[in-house]
Amino acid sequence: MTRSGSVRRLLGRSLVTGCVVAVLAAGQAGAVCPPDDKASAPGASSPGTTVDPAVAALPSNSDLYVVRIDPDPAAPGGTTVLHAFVGNLGPDRTASPFTVVITLPEGVTAEPPFFPENCYEFQNGHRVRCTFPAGLPKFRSATALIPLRLSPEVPLGTLAGGYVAVRGDDDRIESNNRQPFTIEVVESTGPRPIV
Repeated sequence: MTRSGSVRRLLGRSLVTGCVVAVLAAGQAGAVCPPDDKASAPGASSPGTTVDPAVAALPSNSDLYVVRIDPDPAAPGGTTVLHAFVGNLGPDRTASPFTVVITLPEGVTAEPPFFPENCYEFQNGHRVRCTFPAGLPKFRSATALIPLRLSPEVPLGTLAGGYVAVRGDDDRIESNNRQPFTIEVVESTGPRPIV
């Protein structure tokens, strides 16, 4: 079975409705985005036509938003993965790149490799920034995958203070551009002993 066949079977039919990021067991990541035949980017033209540069430079009428997805629980000193999930409510496809910024709670550090590969840490590792290209269609999504390591000193319980935010020149509604996330710090994430 091919790797792409395995991913399709693993993710099932939900791929039809959105752009999904799949992490393969080998540690590679890829974006699976079905084409959008019904929408075209603002300013796009067919062969033989010209587009007014002022029209092509206009931002789209799109609405980026963040969906809250808490990482899986992790033990002190352990790891988990943050899925920074961003969607476009439309009605237009994004005409400009957009940026996802992840702020980490105290006691948590980001641990490469990241997806997409252009993600990088800044502010002394307290934040991670990822950039996505223009062209995200209405009702499609993009996801940054950020592996996280918890400090061995973090206390058990709920670790708060992290959030995911999206910024884009096309975004017309900013009230849904930021969501918090929490990490449940547990004693162990391994299998429970049989008693």
